[in-house]
Amino acid sequence: MTLNFRFAVVSDLHVGLPHTIWDHPSRFHLVEISIPALELIMEHLKQQKLDFLLLPGDLTQHGEPDNHAWLQKWLSQLPFPVYVVPGNHDVPSLLPDGGSIGLNDFPYYYRQFGYSNPEQLYYTCEVMPGVQLIGLNSNQFDDSGQQLGHLDEQQLVWLEQVLSQNKGKLVLVMVHHNVVEHMPGQANHPLGRRYMLDNAPVLRKILKTAGVNLVFTGHLHVQDVAYQDGIYDITTGSVVSYPHPYRILQLRTNERGKRWLQIESYRVESVPGWENLSQRSREWVGDRSYPFTLRLLTDPPLSLSTAEAEKLAPSLRYFWANIAAGDALFHFPEFSPAARRYFEAFSALTNDGKPALIDNHTTLLLG
Repeated sequence: MTLNFRFAVVSDLHVGLPHTIWDHPSRFHLVEISIPALELIMEHLKQQKLDFLLLPGDLTQHGEPDNHAWLQKWLSQLPFPVYVVPGNHDVPSLLPDGGSIGLNDFPYYYRQFGYSNPEQLYYTCEVMPGVQLIGLNSNQFDDSGQQLGHLDEQQLVWLEQVLSQNKGKLVLVMVHHNVVEHMPGQANHPLGRRYMLDNAPVLRKILKTAGVNLVFTGHLHVQDVAYQDGIYDITTGSVVSYPHPYRILQLRTNERGKRWLQIESYRVESVPGWENLSQRSREWVGDRSYPFTLRLLTDPPLSLSTAEAEKLAPSLRYFWANIAAGDALFHFPEFSPAARRYFEAFSALTNDGKPALIDNHTTLLLG
């Protein structure tokens, strides 16, 4: 089937109405710009003749009922279909706690955006002829109420059934937690693994068997395209975090039946009151990065002493901001050999050591 369509991905909106905004001194998110930034993005997208829009989770600041209610009403006014899945911030507790909705409440807010059956936390729908979207719920809770990134067994059984029923279609999967590592050792490092599905290998095996190769995720707040087991995990940064990105994608079929996915990324550079948003938000991240970089330096595999870590941390002020921007290149000649190898491994390089440049603007051959 010849497929040619255009869609967008906007992730981790963290929408916060003014009366709901938290002002925690260590927060990375600029929640106060969430609504004006979203409005600017949508004004641009309205001009793009989109077939649909994907929002892979963290739609709200922290699951506040007012923010969910505002967002679903606002999305319903857009001129193209919108599909969502829940992020960890959207459903921070299993049951409503007064400040946030409960896990099972989420589909009832977003019945127009994929959840035609609001009693189920995952869904599938044909977004256009020959294209099937699967929206998964990666938010689970253990017996102590701790939130996990996990796909339950019932959902996995359902997924296999849906895939078997849609053979021959192009299948797109959307889920909040990452399915492929976007940083070295992400699945095993305590700072990185919470952003991944803890049973990601199981999902990848199911998708690979079914010939599915496109997954859209969020959660990590970085621009990155990662590949493993025949699957591209395209994760998109956050509207409220540097560099405030979003993506427009075009899938094309050439005369030989080959499919290509062209990815273009854009950024919100300013909003009222934040005219130099990009610079200010980069400094915002830098100002708050010190505890994070100390953890990277003192945790395994480097396991440096606190004194050694404190000497190196200032050189890593923009380390996370550069990762978030995508296509990062790092060079730390002043570091010890072990530390240099560790941090330079986060560079976006091809197998032959050249800049990869695939995180923001690229074209993927899908077969």
